[in-house]
Amino acid sequence: MIKLIGIPFDANSSFLKGSSYAPQRIRLMDKEGSSNSFSEYGLDVKEGIVYKDCGDIHFENTNPKTAFDTIQSKIRHLVSDNSKVISFGGDHSISYPVISALAEKYSELNILHLDAHADLYNNFDNNPFSHASPFARLMETGKINSLTQVGIRTFNTHQREQAHKFGVHVIEMKDFNFDFIKNLPSPLYISVDLDVLDPAFAPGVSHHEPGGMTTRQLIQIIQEIPSHIIGADIVEYNPIRDLNNTTAMVAYKIFKELTAKMQG
Repeated sequence: MIKLIGIPFDANSSFLKGSSYAPQRIRLMDKEGSSNSFSEYGLDVKEGIVYKDCGDIHFENTNPKTAFDTIQSKIRHLVSDNSKVISFGGDHSISYPVISALAEKYSELNILHLDAHADLYNNFDNNPFSHASPFARLMETGKINSLTQVGIRTFNTHQREQAHKFGVHVIEMKDFNFDFIKNLPSPLYISVDLDVLDPAFAPGVSHHEPGGMTTRQLIQIIQEIPSHIIGADIVEYNPIRDLNNTTAMVAYKIFKELTAKMQG
């Protein structure tokens, strides 16, 4: 059974706080949203049947080192019985301890990172654990086999240099097509930053970056992946900026499609 864990941590956000409220708001869509619990290919994504909701991680303080140790320990425990795990962030910094725990279990782990931003800064605003840096921290460990980034549309000189340094395969949004999907290796972890979507489809994010993909394009990517998916996260939803739970419903939809794909 797939395990769901909420990680309500946004202390490493560089612009706006608020993503710590995301896990509970996304869950609310299962009960109070306008949709039903079925994925598009017919799986009824029911808690207790298809997935187990393990609640939220509790943080004693916002110290990044302490928080990351807590997250990594929790994920390590959740997958000790070979379960797959989906995490609701939280800001994108939570991907570093989550994926680090999975990299202990799965050698040659591969990452598909869907985002407007590359999050490869070596040290953003004097915070090496910033939500703008998790993939730099992961790649410098040497434990990640490959990183594919899709939807990027904010590259600067430093991040291009970082991508080259770490051998990252980048599909910028200006060059977007679906060809990369067939080449994604296993085992695969998927990290979905909701600002990969154009703000028209996901207004409830802290960093509005015009020119993104549509919700349908994101769903198509997930549905067509041939790889063995062992984990995923959905991050950077900010309920404070949302409009009528529009983005919460998008996050819930993506959760259902990820769960159905991972269940198969």
